Amino acid sequence: MPIIKSAKKRVRTATKATVRNSKTKRSLKGALKAFAKAVTGGKATAEHSKAQSELDKAAKKGVLHKNKVARKKRQLAKAAKSAAGAKPAVKKVVAKKPAAVKKAPAKTVKKPAAKR
Repeated sequence: MPIIKSAKKRVRTATKATVRNSKTKRSLKGALKAFAKAVTGGKATAEHSKAQSELDKAAKKGVLHKNKVARKKRQLAKAAKSAAGAKPAVKKVVAKKPAAVKKAPAKTVKKPAAKR
C-alpha cells in the first residue's frame, strides 16, 4: 500500500480506469461475438455496424490502439461481405489518354562559378 498522498490517489484513479476499461472491453467482446454468430446465420449488417461502433469507442477511449481497430474493422467488413455472398470487386483498368501537346523543357540559366 502506498504511503505518499499522490500515490494513493493514483491507486484510486487506476482502479476507476480499470473498471471503465473492463466495461468497454466486455461490450466490445459481446458485439464481436454477436457479429460472429450473425455471420454464420447470414444476417450480419446490423451486427456489423454495432461491432464497428464498439471498436470505434474502444479506440476513442484508448483501450485499443487505432491501428488494431482499423485492422479489426477491415476483417469484419471482409467477413460481412463474404457472408452476404457478394462477389469481390474487380478494379476496372482505364487506359490513359496521351498528352495532346508536349511542352518544351524550360531553359536553364547557369550561374558563373564563384571565385576562390
